[in-house]
Amino acid sequence: MAGSPRRAAGRRLQLPLLCLLLQGATAILFAVFVRYNPETDAAVWHSGNRSSSDNEFYFRYPSECGISELKPKTEHGLTLYIDPRLREQGQIMINADFCAAAVLISFGAVLGKTGPAQLLLMALLEVLLFGVNEFVLLSLLGVSRVGPRAGRARVSGGPQREKSQHRLGSVYHSDLFAMIGTIFLWTFWPSFNSAPTMLGDGQHRTTLNTYYSLTASTLSTFALSALVGEHGRLDMVHIQNAALAGGVVVGTSGEMMLTPFGALAAGFLAGTVSTLGYKFFTPVLEAKFKLQDTCGVHNLHGMPGVLGALLGVLVAGLATHEAYGDGLGSVFPLVAEGQRSATSQAMYQLFGLLVTLTFASVGGGLGASPSPAPPPPTFQVPGEREDEAQGSLRAEETDTRA
Repeated sequence: MAGSPRRAAGRRLQLPLLCLLLQGATAILFAVFVRYNPETDAAVWHSGNRSSSDNEFYFRYPSECGISELKPKTEHGLTLYIDPRLREQGQIMINADFCAAAVLISFGAVLGKTGPAQLLLMALLEVLLFGVNEFVLLSLLGVSRVGPRAGRARVSGGPQREKSQHRLGSVYHSDLFAMIGTIFLWTFWPSFNSAPTMLGDGQHRTTLNTYYSLTASTLSTFALSALVGEHGRLDMVHIQNAALAGGVVVGTSGEMMLTPFGALAAGFLAGTVSTLGYKFFTPVLEAKFKLQDTCGVHNLHGMPGVLGALLGVLVAGLATHEAYGDGLGSVFPLVAEGQRSATSQAMYQLFGLLVTLTFASVGGGLGASPSPAPPPPTFQVPGEREDEAQGSLRAEETDTRA
C-alpha cells in the first residue's frame, strides 16, 4: 500500500516530464543549429537586390490561403463601410478578417449571457473601435501590429450569474466538436498571422515563427495540463484552447527577426501561462470578482496577447541594420529611414499596447453599460420540459466522465 501513492505520483509525472524533456531538447537543437533560410532571412534575401514579388509566399504555397473563406461576412460589410478608402484593394478583406476575428472572440466571453440584439450592437461598437484603434496604431504611432484587439475586455457578471453556472460545463460531443475546431485553427493560424505582412520574406518568417510557436505551446499545454489536472488527467479545456496560445503570442513579432529559438520560447511561455490561467485564474475571477468568461477569452487571447505585445517591444528594441539588412524598411520603415532609433520604436510599441488596452477597456465598459440584459433565447426539443432537458444533459455528462 505504501508504494501505491508513489506509483500514482510517478504516472502523474510521466507525461509532463516527457513533454518538457522533448521541448528542452528541441529548444537546444534549434538554438544551436536552426537558422532562417535565404528566402526567410530579411538580410540575406534583400542583399541580392531581389524583388519581394519573386519571394511571394502564397504563390508558392496556395493551400495556406484558405483561412479567408472561413470568416463570416457581417463584420466584412461593416469594415468596408467604415474604411471606404480601401474598398478597391484586396488588403481590406484581410483587415476585415481580423476585425471579424476580434468580434467573434469577444462573443466567446459573453456566450450564453446575452441576446441576439445585444450581440449585434456589440459587433457594431467593436467594429467602430477596431477601425479607430487600427488608425491610431498604424497611421499615427507607426507601430507594428499589437496583440490584444480593441473591445475584447468584456466579461459578464451580476446577480444572474449563478443561475447559468450549471450551463458552463461540457459533455462528450461538445468537447469533440470543439476539438475539431481547435485542429482547424491550429492548421490555419500561420496563414492568419502572415496574411497582413509585407510581400516576400516577411510572410515566410511569420509563417515559420507561428508554426514553431504553436508546436511549443502544444507541448507545454499537454505537460502542464497533466501536471495540474485531477488525477494527472488531461483537461480538454486546456487542450482545446491553450494549445493555440502560441499563435496569439507571435501575432505582433512574427514578422520580425524573432529567430526559430525565440518563437519556441515564446510559444512555450504562452502555453504555460494560458494553461495555468484556466486552472487557477478563472476560478478566482468567478469566486472573488463574480465574473464569468464563458470561453476563457482572457486566458487564450488576453494574457498571451499582452505577452505578445511585450515580446514585440523587446524584439523591436533589438532591431539593427545588421540583422535585417535592406529588409529593415519593410518591418520598421521609420527606423530604416533614420527617423527613429530602435529604442524609440520599442517605446512606441509599448505605448501602442497601452492605447489598445485603453480602447479594449472603454469598449468593454460601453458594451456592458446598458440596462440588465434579457435572458438569452433558449432552444428546446419539442415536447421536452426544461427540467427534463437539464436532467438528461447532466446524465450524459455523468456517463461520459464515468
